[in-house]
Amino acid sequence: MPLAASGPATSSGVSALHLGPLHIVRINWGADVAVHSEHPGAVGINIPLHGELETRIRGRLVVSTPGFATVNPADTPADITRWPGTCTILGVKIDRDFVQRELWRVTGRADAVIPDQIDLRRPAAASWFRLLSSIVDQSVDDALLTNTHVAQGLAASLTDGFLLAVIPDETDDRYAVRPRIVTRVIDAIHAEPDRLWTAAEMADVAGVSVRRLQEGFRIYLGKTPRECLTEIRLAGVRAELASGSARSVTDVALKWGFTHFGRFAAAFRQRYGVPPSSLLH
Repeated sequence: MPLAASGPATSSGVSALHLGPLHIVRINWGADVAVHSEHPGAVGINIPLHGELETRIRGRLVVSTPGFATVNPADTPADITRWPGTCTILGVKIDRDFVQRELWRVTGRADAVIPDQIDLRRPAAASWFRLLSSIVDQSVDDALLTNTHVAQGLAASLTDGFLLAVIPDETDDRYAVRPRIVTRVIDAIHAEPDRLWTAAEMADVAGVSVRRLQEGFRIYLGKTPRECLTEIRLAGVRAELASGSARSVTDVALKWGFTHFGRFAAAFRQRYGVPPSSLLH
């Protein structure tokens, strides 16, 4: 990745998080720079947190500011022609083959075109960016993120969310959802509630794309697959705590697949009106 700077650029403003096939980096060079990259084997997503980023991709100039993201296709030359020293970006790099695999699993299509720019103000893209930001915020001194299974699950969730945000939906009666498809997923979750389920894995169980699965849950249950997963896990934790055999709320929460205790405790209180610790005997 050749870099040209108009001043003394340094990497002191660089921090990184590695989640298997997906890598997140926060960069501020501290000087105006220009960067050329071929993006070998990976899709690159650059999100300005401050300032303005100008990139030329396949002859098209893409200008992104906070609220937008530039998407660099894999194996495609791109030139960041203007990266001011005041511009801090959050960069995401996802392995090309992983993106292709998830693209098929999420949309049921292998030929979908990913746009060069994302409007992060749109609901689906905003939701994805919130997920990305929460993982970045949690990454500081969080040993859990070094766990291979956790990292792989987060990489899949981020990739799936990104694809759902940028690929237009296409209704097709061939993929009409039936109640039995929803039932399959619910049964699978009950069988493995502690599994680090991703939307794509649930869709694999159902034999449909993620979008068709989400549509089915909305039609027949009025909830998302993720909401159902959380409810099943919360019910399991509540039953185990109420049984009197549990010694630690944290141990029980981890057993049922909750990896962020703060969010678990808030969800438990919201659903049952009491903190989980109140059920310990």
